[in-house]
Amino acid sequence: MKEKARWLVIFFCFLAIAVNYIDRANLAVAAPHIMKDLGIGPAGMGLLLSGFFWTYAVMQLPFGWFIDRIGARVALPLAVGWWSVFTAATAVAGGFTAMFGCRLMLGVGEAGAYPSCAKLVSQWFAREERALATSIYDSGSRTGSALSLPIVAAIIAALGWQASFVITGVLGIVWVTGWFALYREPAANPAFERRRPATAQPDARSIRWTSLFRYRTVWGMMLGFFCLNFVIYFFITWFPSYLVEVRGFSLKSLGTLGTLPAIASIPGGWFGGWLSDTLVRRGWSATAARKTCIVGGMLLSSVITLTAVVPGIYEMLALFALAYGSLAAAAASIWSLPADVAPTPQHVASLAGIQNFASNLAGIALTTFTGVMLQLTKGSFTIPLVVAGAFCVLGAASYLFVVGRVEPLDGKRDDAIDEPAYARHT
Repeated sequence: MKEKARWLVIFFCFLAIAVNYIDRANLAVAAPHIMKDLGIGPAGMGLLLSGFFWTYAVMQLPFGWFIDRIGARVALPLAVGWWSVFTAATAVAGGFTAMFGCRLMLGVGEAGAYPSCAKLVSQWFAREERALATSIYDSGSRTGSALSLPIVAAIIAALGWQASFVITGVLGIVWVTGWFALYREPAANPAFERRRPATAQPDARSIRWTSLFRYRTVWGMMLGFFCLNFVIYFFITWFPSYLVEVRGFSLKSLGTLGTLPAIASIPGGWFGGWLSDTLVRRGWSATAARKTCIVGGMLLSSVITLTAVVPGIYEMLALFALAYGSLAAAAASIWSLPADVAPTPQHVASLAGIQNFASNLAGIALTTFTGVMLQLTKGSFTIPLVVAGAFCVLGAASYLFVVGRVEPLDGKRDDAIDEPAYARHT
């Protein structure tokens, strides 16, 4: 019963993240049709794609704090219900302004998804189990991205782009209904036994939310995750347009071959989570295990730059798949960090929101930067792809040199920056 309950929670988190990414990627798939119907140019579409990230990034901060106060049981379905309503409302947007408003409101709701899931994993799983559990729910992002291409493309072909927003919005309402019907808090589950070691912890009330920004590790997490998401959001936003406009993909091939990188990234994320937890169980420190997976994955993902020069379709897709899979492998350990370094359990969602705030500023930067570059270079993706590879290397350096030991932050040192750990990997 205990095991079934734990993995049912992860399954619901997986579904929530999958719906989350289907809803946010919907616009990217429908972009060519919307641009044609509403007369929106590349720069304008770049703003629409980035508009979601403005509120999504900013709302990470209050949402993480909110989740730590009221709990993920209420916060997660509240978030899912909110973004589902505004996904459906996008269908009636008749111009740039109305659609931009819907994207802003979509970002408000979706901001609660990842911090809630990180909180749930910290409640239900021990340290040596978190990365695998995290990789499973996080794979919902790749599953959602992969499904968004064939599903949304098929809906658009059959019913038009407006119907795609209505139908995907309904998915979230169905999820909310199932969550309230089945979820119970760990303490309310008679078969649940806490797996966290019984160690003394500081009083959560003595550690201010603002004091979390005093730690070098937190800033390293923010910078590193910004770099990773700069690359990941290329796949979520401009990747379909790249395949259509540069590689000559049809709507049909977009829904088949175009899904291969996202599909390949799913087992990549699971492998990264399994490897990270396995290293911890075999006696590696959390610092060594998490950093090995994060740094190795980000360095390998820099091959995305090579897609700008390879001529063949399958070689290009293989490189994109390797890059996406490596990023997913790194992300499993990245999303384990908030629970690993939080000074108390009441700060897990707050730290998750803080790092995700920084990471999603990359969504604004990537979408806007790419749109501007396309306009300046008359449709060339070379500069955005080269810059993406550079950010992979920068992110690896941040996790290696700026992030310190992967251990609970010392709540008594809320007035000092923790020291970097260049060689603290044992």
